[in-house]
Amino acid sequence: MKHASELIKNFESEQYNELLTDIYVDEHLLAYQNGRYIAALQKFIKDFGDTEVSIFSAPGRSEVGGNHTDHQHGQVLAASINLDAIAIVAKTSDDKIQVISDGYDLITIDASDLSLVESEKETTTALIKGVAAGLKEHGHAVGGFKAYITSDVLIGAGLSSSAAFETIIGTILSGLYNNGSVSAIEIAIIGQYAENVYFGKPCGLMDQMASSVGNLVHIDFADPADPIVEKIDFDMAKSGYSLCITDTKGSHVDLTADYAAVPAEMCAVAEMLGKPVLNELSEQDIIDHMADIRTKLGDRYLLRALHYFEEVKRVEIQVASLTKGDMPAFLAAVKASGDSSFKYLQNVYTNKDIQAQNVSVALAVSDITLGSHGVSRVHGGGFAGTIQAFVENDTVETYRQAMDHVFGGGSCHVLKIRKYGGMQVL
Repeated sequence: MKHASELIKNFESEQYNELLTDIYVDEHLLAYQNGRYIAALQKFIKDFGDTEVSIFSAPGRSEVGGNHTDHQHGQVLAASINLDAIAIVAKTSDDKIQVISDGYDLITIDASDLSLVESEKETTTALIKGVAAGLKEHGHAVGGFKAYITSDVLIGAGLSSSAAFETIIGTILSGLYNNGSVSAIEIAIIGQYAENVYFGKPCGLMDQMASSVGNLVHIDFADPADPIVEKIDFDMAKSGYSLCITDTKGSHVDLTADYAAVPAEMCAVAEMLGKPVLNELSEQDIIDHMADIRTKLGDRYLLRALHYFEEVKRVEIQVASLTKGDMPAFLAAVKASGDSSFKYLQNVYTNKDIQAQNVSVALAVSDITLGSHGVSRVHGGGFAGTIQAFVENDTVETYRQAMDHVFGGGSCHVLKIRKYGGMQVL
């Protein structure tokens, strides 16, 4: 380990350019990343003093396939991206965990008392305590450290900044107190536990798994207590495509009922046929009972159920295509996923305000601009917010300008899929 001041000099001399390119994929980001790490080290020195430090990183994530399938115990394909949380960390000899996140005050936690406190729910303190408590319950060691954490994972863009934070805390404690032996999958499970139990948000496991494991991750939730996780070793950078996420600036206000209706209607179809979730049925079961479902529940219930089964198939096609290096087949499945979300899942705009169709407009602009040079789809929960596009590198700038023209400067974010999940950088 080196002192923070010595690492600053190394970043200033661009000594770590090869490492940063390996992590963040895009060499055009080197000046930005060097500056970002220097600023984080300077902030650590200001807050905690110039001491020996380690540096950790945990990425945001993007859902690639499996739109609204996880809550039905289906399959998803997710990817870590080259936006991340980084932490400058010094191990301490006491049990105090001291964390300063960019723009926030110091949080101090006693690692010997990680009891759940109801009044702390929905706070950063709850996430840190939850991760530490989860590690302890899994039989791992925890202890004190000082950390300054900064993140460029976009908040509110469906890239899961909270999962990146949970993952980085778990990775820090694994590195400092467990010789890095806690597996990425276990760190993800502990992150979900922290968010569910301590923070009080009933999230699934996809976000944490993609952030912790890294690259492309195929997850089968047939047994949600023991999901099957498969890391797909595919170098998206060499494929000639970039991942673009566009914030359409749509309002999420009053959309809770829209989001809740998706799993509720899928579960209603399953329950009508005697099962709790759709994964315990077959698509043929739905087809055989189409008339009854339409009569007793309604057409949208039926369409959303059909989307689920076809979407799970598309995830399997995406995984097989990437495993074989068949980019055209992968892109065709991404496009089909987007079409199904629009037509059958119907989560592109809310019926409460049919004149506000930001996501629909973004998809239309994408189709017009990209032609055969890329594909797009709704990203995440839908109804407002972001879209995702895989765009040929030579077309990226044209696409970015088109999206920014409609939705405002800086709306389109050009990303890469990185091969690392939670990691110790230095």
